[in-house]
This record gives sequence, C-alpha cells and structure tokens, in this order.
Amino acid sequence: ADLFDEIVMAEQRFHGEGYQEGLAEGSHAGMAEGRRCGALHGARIGSEIGCYLGFALTWHCLLPKCTDEKNSKKMKALDSLIGMIQKFPYEDPTYDKLQEDLERIRGKFKQVCSMLNIQSDFRIGTERSSLTF
Repeated sequence: ADLFDEIVMAEQRFHGEGYQEGLAEGSHAGMAEGRRCGALHGARIGSEIGCYLGFALTWHCLLPKCTDEKNSKKMKALDSLIGMIQKFPYEDPTYDKLQEDLERIRGKFKQVCSMLNIQSDFRIGTERSSLTF
C-alpha cells in the first residue's frame, strides 16, 4: 500500500518540490535584478544632482559680488539650490520624501536657469548624460 501511495502522490510531491525550487530561484533572481535596478537609478540621480551642484557652484563663483538687486536675487537662488542639494539624503534610500525633494531641486534649478537666462537640457541616457547651454 505504501508503494502505491508514493506513486499516486508523486505528482503532488513533485509539484510541491518544483514550486519551492522555483520560489527560491525567483527570489534570488529578483533580488539581483532589484539591486541592479536600484544601483542604476541611484547613479542616475547622483549624476543629475552632481551636475546641478557643479552648475550652481560655478555660477556662484562667476557672478559678480555686486549688491545690485538682480545679482542679489540670483545669488540667493543659487544659495538656496546649493543648500537644498547639500541637505539631500544621499545615504538613505528609505527616505519617504526623496522624490518630493528631488522635484523641488529640479524646480529650483529651472528657476535659477531662468534667472540667468540659460536654456538648460539635462538628459540621462545610456550613451551620455549632459547639460547643454
């Protein structure tokens, strides 16, 4: 009777074993894909933020240190952008307002470009990332 039960229950046993093996393999593959995707997305954000910071620091040095109202507003906007970037939580991927802060930085960058009369186009692609003027 035991041999007969093993034959009858073989399909169910093999199904269960296959499911467990597939689950383990899928979990492993999913973790690897998730890490790769996260690293790629993080690198893109880092590249974008780094470009904004380099842009802001360069213009901060280039603008004359005049006290006229136009340059004063530009300097305040640049200082604000630099401050936002410096406060950005690079090391905390679980930060719940990461996307909101990133959008604020992008908006401030566009505002600064507008104030400086600069057309900006930040592109991230597989071939290159650039900031053009």
